[in-house]
Amino acid sequence: MKPKAYAIDWAAVGRRIRGLRGFDMTQADFASRIGVSQSYLSAVERGRNEAGAEVLLAISREFNKSLEWLLTGEE
Repeated sequence: MKPKAYAIDWAAVGRRIRGLRGFDMTQADFASRIGVSQSYLSAVERGRNEAGAEVLLAISREFNKSLEWLLTGEE
């Protein structure tokens, strides 16, 4: 049986990442914690860049969120 294919809404992924960052953490601080540049994080948050697997895994581990939630908004 073939697994169900999902289309990733990268703008929604960016909004979830922005929500994780909250208002008390700068993009630069968040980017540093996950090992990317501030400009790359900015583009991801705006849905202009797709976040790679390593970045999503770093966010998942650092902020204790599942990869499924990051990608789909569902637990």
